[in-house]
Amino acid sequence: MSGRLPIGIQDFRTMREQDFYYVDKTPLVRQLVDDGRFYFLSRPRRFGKSLLLDTLRSLFAGHEALFRGLDIHGHWDWSVRHPVVRVSFGGKYDSPGEIEGDIIEQLESLERQHDLAPAPTSDTGPRRLRNILDRLHHLTGQQVVILVDEYDKPILDVLHDPELATANRDYLRGFYGIIKDCAEHVRFVFVTGVSMFSKVSLFLGLNNLEDISLNPRYTTICGYTEDDLDQVFGPELDGLDREDIRTWYNGYRWRGGEQVYNPYDVLLLLRNREFRPYWFETGSPTFLFKMLMARSVSPMELENQVADMALVSKFDVDDIGIEALLFQTGYLTIADEWKEGFRTYYRLDYPNLEVRISLNDELLRYLGKSGLETLKQGRELCALLEANDFGRFADRFHSYLSGIPYQWHASGDLARYEAWFASLLHMCFRAIGVDVRTEDASSHGRADMVVLTGGQVFVLEFKMADGDGDAAAALDAAITQMREQGYADKYRGRGEPVHLIGVVCGREAKNLLEVRVESAG
Repeated sequence: MSGRLPIGIQDFRTMREQDFYYVDKTPLVRQLVDDGRFYFLSRPRRFGKSLLLDTLRSLFAGHEALFRGLDIHGHWDWSVRHPVVRVSFGGKYDSPGEIEGDIIEQLESLERQHDLAPAPTSDTGPRRLRNILDRLHHLTGQQVVILVDEYDKPILDVLHDPELATANRDYLRGFYGIIKDCAEHVRFVFVTGVSMFSKVSLFLGLNNLEDISLNPRYTTICGYTEDDLDQVFGPELDGLDREDIRTWYNGYRWRGGEQVYNPYDVLLLLRNREFRPYWFETGSPTFLFKMLMARSVSPMELENQVADMALVSKFDVDDIGIEALLFQTGYLTIADEWKEGFRTYYRLDYPNLEVRISLNDELLRYLGKSGLETLKQGRELCALLEANDFGRFADRFHSYLSGIPYQWHASGDLARYEAWFASLLHMCFRAIGVDVRTEDASSHGRADMVVLTGGQVFVLEFKMADGDGDAAAALDAAITQMREQGYADKYRGRGEPVHLIGVVCGREAKNLLEVRVESAG
């Protein structure tokens, strides 16, 4: 049965009454309500968090007709209706006092909706909320359901201004603390956002929130699964290659075995019938790029990153981990997990082709490399490798490196220089979709970069030298390291030519000094 594509629709009633396609998440909603009362969920932007909240609002408000045909319909007491307080931080909060004004406006609207007069002492947002919860409970005889959307936006909007970010965080801490103080009036709480601020920093007053962001039972509560595409969107899939859809848009994983698609990508693809980075284009990760530069973190270091629970959730105004920022905003996902002793570790990687290409392409733009230049250079460098024209490859790479941002030269850390020079080539290849593997493990070590293209394998090791006189020694070291540590061994079974490429860049020259190539079979 065909329907309408719910692009930009976050209202549950509209979805159900106007024949939009709807993926039934109510089995998981029922599980939530049966198991607990206070929940927190982090997911990247445009993953369906707002629609999930509106589904909860309609459910607790008792709108029975909207749930006919859904899993939860026969498992819910429709005779009980709870008052719902929903707060959404969708505005701008880049000036002092704006967060308080926005909250008061929303609470005033709730008072009008329920015909409640504000108490004389309700002169602040937290006091007004306390008054609303108390009076709604006593007026209706039912406990209140509290839904908070984009709880962290007032902080994320002003991370570039630590003083204001801290002020907004402290205000929200007091606001959320009211919810715990009024627990006797509260039936259910669900808070959503992008980031996972620690309970100590933001939810100190609401420390009974259960964080289900990485709970395997709820990994698919937002996003579309493979079954969802087949069972719900089947009529729209004709003419589209399913493997291409998976490659472009599938791959998000928050523990548990199942991966999910970003809903926004899927819906735009089904409408436009064209593969494009739809989700990526809805937001610019400029703040992330600034942080990478400020901390001298090479983009190559982000792939196959190993982290634990503390690292992926390390997020506060004055202590933001790069891994946490990338993971929580959707640019990295959990590709694998394993246990060592009593600790669980995660391997983070790009979720799919959309993010892999777009993030690298956008970072190059941020560094002054235009998209057309990147594509042209990437194709030329790739073609020269495939033709085994290593002399011209070195010339082209030298030209490409001439645009190194001045910030990189301020550091005296040779290892950082090495990583950034390698990253320019890495990002260039990523932007054109070449199969590039970084920190590729052998039995004895890790290759800086492996490029698989044109039926050949190119293993690259980057070294830094102080000047031309040291280049030969650095090249010897690079080739010897690759040879002795067996970087090529795992690729010989492919039956393809394997090349070891030593690349030496100069600290003083701030560019490529020399390239040496050796056949490895």
